[in-house]
Amino acid sequence: MRDYEVMTIHRPDLAEDEVAKAVQAIEEQLAGAGAETLERDLWGKRRFAYEIDHLSEGYYSVISFKGTPEIVAALDRMLFLSDQVVRHKIVRIDD
Repeated sequence: MRDYEVMTIHRPDLAEDEVAKAVQAIEEQLAGAGAETLERDLWGKRRFAYEIDHLSEGYYSVISFKGTPEIVAALDRMLFLSDQVVRHKIVRIDD
């Protein structure tokens, strides 16, 4: 299994507890697929450098985990289809 980080930006119209639940759902998706969550970091609401989909801010979160490329592909699809997520990025952490 390899080390990965996923950064998500959630919609600004969500409440902070809804964002926490959404991040928890991502962690549950990872655990259900067999990944190991290493660290979770909620950054809170931040302003964008430029507008994304007519939005100027969003809730940022970063989750570090160990997983396989298949788990990453499934997570990428889930986040792409989510209406709560404005943007996401999954990167592999090299040793």
